[in-house]
Amino acid sequence: MPTITLEQAIAAPYRDANRARDLDRHPLETLEFFGVENDMTVIEIWPGGGWYTEILAPFLRARGLYIAAHFADSPNQPAYQKRTLDQYKKALAATPQLFDRVRLTAIGAPNAWQPAPPDSADMVLTFRNVHNWLADGTEREMFAAFFRVLKKGGVLGVVEHRNYDDVSREEMIRSGYMSQDYVVQLAVEAGFTWVAWEEINANPRDTRDHPGGVWTLPPTLRLGDVDRAKYLAIGESDRMTLKFVKP
Repeated sequence: MPTITLEQAIAAPYRDANRARDLDRHPLETLEFFGVENDMTVIEIWPGGGWYTEILAPFLRARGLYIAAHFADSPNQPAYQKRTLDQYKKALAATPQLFDRVRLTAIGAPNAWQPAPPDSADMVLTFRNVHNWLADGTEREMFAAFFRVLKKGGVLGVVEHRNYDDVSREEMIRSGYMSQDYVVQLAVEAGFTWVAWEEINANPRDTRDHPGGVWTLPPTLRLGDVDRAKYLAIGESDRMTLKFVKP
């Protein structure tokens, strides 16, 4: 597969099933803001079903390296993590012409805190995951791991559901919406320098007070048919988009 641009990766026909969500997730603007280049070593943390894998793996395949640091397989692994990881592995195996050079590693409790060698990555990216680590009580271990694997000058890019800055830890866990100040604090405490933030993934229609938390909104739509049209009209959550660097 020859070198391709981000625009080509995003427009590729194999993304047809996921393309509708580009309107909410703004992959081109987000990845350009973080500064992704096709010769980088990029680690995506907890890539889930592979929405960004479909973009990043082909983009990096010819000249760079895409590392998917997925859930850590353990005896006490939650069922949804095992199911998601199994599905992710099947997706990689089913399309080797796109994903044959993906390096699959793990990060998370209880002891998988080294998803790549120290000082080896140009960029670490994570999309809508910090609230999960807060619920697990592992958010500091995660950010420390990101700092270790990045080279000096390496970039950490974070996209996360955004709440008001005075919200409690308990409310962040309940709702899935994170305080932007707290996410910045976690990164700075780990050693990062905060470079910039953008409103690329902002959604002013999102009031953040939904009965089922962020999962009330699409794509989850936790309440089913209850006020479905209302939540579809809001769209996906309001999100912070933060860029940090390892000094």
